Amino acid sequence: MRTSEEGREGGVMRRRKGCTFQKNDFLPEESFGSWGSYGRALMETPRRLKDRILTRSNESAEVGEMRARSSHQMKKTLNWWDLMWLGIGAVIGAGIFVLTGIEAREVAGPAVVLSYVVSGFSAMLSVFCYTEFAVEIPVAGGSFAYLRVELGDFVAFIAAGNILLEYVISCAAVSRSWTSYFATLCNKNPDDFRIVVHNMNPNYNHFDPIAVIVLAAICILAIYSTKGSSIFNYIASVVHVVIIAFIVIVGLIHVKPQNYVPFAPFGVRGVFQASAVLFFAYVGFDAVATMAEETKNPSRDIPIGLVGSMVVTTIAYCLLSATLCLMQPYTSIDVNAPFSVAFSAIGWDWAKYIVSLGALKGMTTVLLVSVVGQARYLTHIARTHMMPPWFALVDEHTGTPVNATIAMVVVSAVIAFFTDLQILSNLLSISTLFIFMLVAIALIVRRYYSSGVTTKRNQITLIVFIVFIIASSCGISCYWALSEGWIGYAIFVPIWALSTGGLCLFVPKAKEPKFWGVPLVPWIPSISIFINIFLLGSIDKDSFIRFGFWTVFLLVYYVFFGLHASYDTAKEFEAQRSMENSINKMEDGEMSST
Repeated sequence: MRTSEEGREGGVMRRRKGCTFQKNDFLPEESFGSWGSYGRALMETPRRLKDRILTRSNESAEVGEMRARSSHQMKKTLNWWDLMWLGIGAVIGAGIFVLTGIEAREVAGPAVVLSYVVSGFSAMLSVFCYTEFAVEIPVAGGSFAYLRVELGDFVAFIAAGNILLEYVISCAAVSRSWTSYFATLCNKNPDDFRIVVHNMNPNYNHFDPIAVIVLAAICILAIYSTKGSSIFNYIASVVHVVIIAFIVIVGLIHVKPQNYVPFAPFGVRGVFQASAVLFFAYVGFDAVATMAEETKNPSRDIPIGLVGSMVVTTIAYCLLSATLCLMQPYTSIDVNAPFSVAFSAIGWDWAKYIVSLGALKGMTTVLLVSVVGQARYLTHIARTHMMPPWFALVDEHTGTPVNATIAMVVVSAVIAFFTDLQILSNLLSISTLFIFMLVAIALIVRRYYSSGVTTKRNQITLIVFIVFIIASSCGISCYWALSEGWIGYAIFVPIWALSTGGLCLFVPKAKEPKFWGVPLVPWIPSISIFINIFLLGSIDKDSFIRFGFWTVFLLVYYVFFGLHASYDTAKEFEAQRSMENSINKMEDGEMSST
């Protein structure tokens, strides 16, 4: 079988250019060679599914073989300074400048600052988990690659679908917010720049052409150069930080402490419900992990870049949200452009233009880093053939995944054109929290399980403790959502603590990190699992229904296409590796005999 990214003519490797089409670019695998082959593949679905569920990838394959499937290598141009500013640029955007107003006015009140603290704490735990993986497995696949190595192909694919959904929704949501702040800058209502179709569902009837135009411009920059994107992001982010400082300093000059009374009008539940949605504001740092393949010194640059950017972001969010609620009563906060309107409320109409400009710059950098990150996720997923391998191609001249970038931006633009921000933010939070939970589980597995090292008894014990950690976390989350009492906490919290402690005491570690590791394992990843599941319990039912439909779609696609494509590719790789090993043994034997 010939893969789509490279061919052989007379034994000589022939390279591809990125945006061209060739025969078998999308379904080159043996299972799709004919209708008869496809029928036989479908008949083998149970066996193949079992194989993929039980099969784990390995680090050398992700770092070596997978990269080779992209035809050309990505250029190593980034250092820790680039990564830190990319992290800041990726995160500070629509979440703080739009959702803060919605959640403060309708869900949490002035206590929205505590919601940001909860979300930031959860995000920081996830940052630690991502950092260890990114240092040890520096590839473009991010969490998809990490989960393939630790939890197997099937779990990785389910996560992959949600990763792509996360990025598509993130870009769509931020681009729609871009329109809102652009309208404020022009002294217009956001609907003045949208096409409203009155006989459609109100959640989907505000068509947004400006969001599409912005995404197209970002796409061109992302395709042109990763380093160029980094430089643009750096300049824009510095300006953005200066404007944030302006908002905080000027805002605090006009504070009214009475606006903080009542501090938590919607109670503790409001704080956690808002934190679940505001987790959207921290989405983006995982895009930095996907740039590990383009980082000069991953073991040094990634920890500094990821952790540094998250610390700066969390401090900025807390200061901004506290300032907003001190400037005006939470009941008066505008849900579309809260900071701009807040300055108008104190008589500083001119300042709203600075605020809007800062918001636009922030959302532009968020879009840029998201587009760069989502393309690299799709590139690595396509390297496994779970998605068509055409998306894995890296352009020879730009060193960027052109096909993946364009495809993801097109999908984001279609969704951004008609979907309401509130729907997007809730669905995004579910996908993100679900993925972060899986990465934390994968980190525990990485430390406590190694094939050929961990005994069967320890393996079973590890699985039991992880199941109890997940189940007790689900129990706490459900009890929080459905009950006002305390009995459930008295049952589930000790189970979670004993399970984590039992894992620490009774299962010996099988592996230690080579370069940089998360401290206090298994406690930190276990806390991350608990918080992510707990926040999931605060999201509305309709969002879970939409998430369920998406998951069903992923399973259908996997059973009919992704499973067979990745199975064929894996078996071909195993055959090639076995042949190479046999040749090497024969050569070694000939050398020893001489």
